[in-house]
Amino acid sequence: MWQRLKSMVIKEFIQVFRDPRMRVILFIPPVMQLIVFGYAANTDIRNIRLAVYDLDRTPESRELVFRFSSSGYFRVAAEAADPADIRRRIDEGSVSAALQINNDFARKLRQRTGTSVQIIVDGTDSNTASIVMSYAQRIVAEYSRLVLLERFNRLPGVPDRIKRPFFRSGGIEIQSRAFFNPNLESRNFYVPGIIALLIMLVTLILTCMAIVREREIGTMEQMIVSPIRPVELILGKTIPFAIVGYMDVALVTFVGVFLFEVPIRGSLPLLLFSTTLYLLSSLGIGLFISTISRTQQQAMMSMFFFFVPAILLSGFIFPIANMPEVVQYFTYLNPLRYFLVIIRGIFLKGNGFEILWPQMLSLAILGSVVFIFSSLRFRKRLE
Repeated sequence: MWQRLKSMVIKEFIQVFRDPRMRVILFIPPVMQLIVFGYAANTDIRNIRLAVYDLDRTPESRELVFRFSSSGYFRVAAEAADPADIRRRIDEGSVSAALQINNDFARKLRQRTGTSVQIIVDGTDSNTASIVMSYAQRIVAEYSRLVLLERFNRLPGVPDRIKRPFFRSGGIEIQSRAFFNPNLESRNFYVPGIIALLIMLVTLILTCMAIVREREIGTMEQMIVSPIRPVELILGKTIPFAIVGYMDVALVTFVGVFLFEVPIRGSLPLLLFSTTLYLLSSLGIGLFISTISRTQQQAMMSMFFFFVPAILLSGFIFPIANMPEVVQYFTYLNPLRYFLVIIRGIFLKGNGFEILWPQMLSLAILGSVVFIFSSLRFRKRLE
């Protein structure tokens, strides 16, 4: 048995690597896709193009505009002439937000009657718009605090040594701290997820396409009449692709750590072990697709019919908690859901088996069921 299995594995490796195009497809596209997606999948909002409509044109209004431009979030891209100019620039997309300062801004500040400014945001993307408004509110709130502090420091009859402590004692100061991702870089969240997506994509394509290709070129019948058993044929077809999957994991992990500087705080052996459970599901699904497809075109279409919903229902793009309750139940059948938790936990949090064992157990059960069912169906097709 072992000799036949060894011969089958060697035959698969020779068949895969003898084609120069296949050698390129196995390793170059995953790296290129990781680089492209790693730079593209970035939700950090910087250099927001801001139009300024300053009707006051006083030192106070210019100070507020300066705080916007020096915050690192906003970049003054234009000075609006009137409200219609603001609307036109937002419609054209030349600016994403506009700051309007009324002509009595400085006077009301000096009179201590209170004043307001208006921030106008392109609400086409509601998530981005809410973040932009949050940035603007923080900048204005900080400017307001400094104005009040300066005003208090000018009060007569109050010693300088107690002015600042007295002003601070009446408010609530927030001291924030972000665990695992101190700089709140979205790339640290997305790159491990992209690694999981690429591994599933490569192994699915290899498994379902390779087996269907054997059927198309007529060599599957030759293997059926050979002394090799169905279980040996299944293992001989899947083991090489599992090894390729491990190689891609090592390659894209290396690129993610050294190019994007994503920290990996957990155990590498634990990552490889969880990858084994993940590949069990991925290879089993690819094997199942090969049993329902007669041509490589059908296999490719069936693969994407599974792959795209798997991304949407994994939590990679949309939080699972925000999905309808009925849809959330379908996510439990998605191996990508569990592996995303595992790989992000190992990379960013340094989680160990004592934390990740529920996801690993779910992957093991799901992978075993899928692989056994697909193997039985494949074996039935052979017999």
